[in-house]
Amino acid sequence: MQTDIDPRNLIGRKALDRNGAKIGTVDEVYLDDATGVPEWAAIRTGLFSRDAFVPLEPSEVVEGTLRVPFDRALIKDAPDFGVGRHLSPEQELQLYHHYGLDVTPPPPPPDRDFGRLAGTDEG
Repeated sequence: MQTDIDPRNLIGRKALDRNGAKIGTVDEVYLDDATGVPEWAAIRTGLFSRDAFVPLEPSEVVEGTLRVPFDRALIKDAPDFGVGRHLSPEQELQLYHHYGLDVTPPPPPPDRDFGRLAGTDEG
């Protein structure tokens, strides 16, 4: 996604699928807990429908609309977690798998010796 776009400016924008068919309107934007980067958009799919979560990466904003590179049917079949609440890591993983996106866990921290142990007398 274009990182220079304020996530608040996405709300209310039309969202289109990979074929240019209207999916709905961006209802909410969810930020990554660790980085604060916009990660998911909840798209209101119709007057009496629910919101569908779509990944903002690899989506992009083109001419004022959010272009989501997935088929409308796949988007509408995304797991429904409700809006207005925090997405848990497990829910995010389900969404990544639903969209067939590669999710690799972060590498483990390096195993380092950070110096002497607290409470030991060196020297």
